[in-house]
Amino acid sequence: MEDSDATQSREEENIYVALSRGHLDILSIMNKVKSPKAGAVVLFAGTTRDNFNGKPVKELQYTSYIPKALNTLLTIAKDIRSKHGLTAVSMIHRLGRVPIGEESILIAVSSPHRQAAWKAGEEALEECKAKAEVWKLEEFGGDEGGVWRANRDGAVGTKIPQPYDEIEDSDEDRRSRGLPTIQGGECVHGEE
Repeated sequence: MEDSDATQSREEENIYVALSRGHLDILSIMNKVKSPKAGAVVLFAGTTRDNFNGKPVKELQYTSYIPKALNTLLTIAKDIRSKHGLTAVSMIHRLGRVPIGEESILIAVSSPHRQAAWKAGEEALEECKAKAEVWKLEEFGGDEGGVWRANRDGAVGTKIPQPYDEIEDSDEDRRSRGLPTIQGGECVHGEE
């Protein structure tokens, strides 16, 4: 389902997942999980920080194979809701340019009791990072350029020279590492 030109989403009973090119709205995501049956609502807001491994970060850029990523996020949300007995789950990941200090992901969960909500919120984030078909380009300050990496903590990544269309990797090599291909400075996914 498409909410607008900027956001694409999937919904099932008490579950909402989305990918958006716009700013993420914390209250909207929290309101999707509030319920009279829930005694706890937990929200995680992942923001762009100004450094990675001691290097200054200028901004992040996210890209995704949207149809597959939405299906993966929906599966994660359903599994987390079932495993932890949650009332509702809502997850949205931002795509495109995300400046320092802005949110790149919001995850909200609700449950009758706080312990299940805390555990489920953290598990939902870790599952998204491990499984969702979302990639990020970390743009470093100075002449260093950027690094494409799977959206996982500590993932090594592939250094991208400037400009991006000078990459020497073949498209097949990049896809085998789970990375999108770059053509003319634009991110392209072979499955789209």
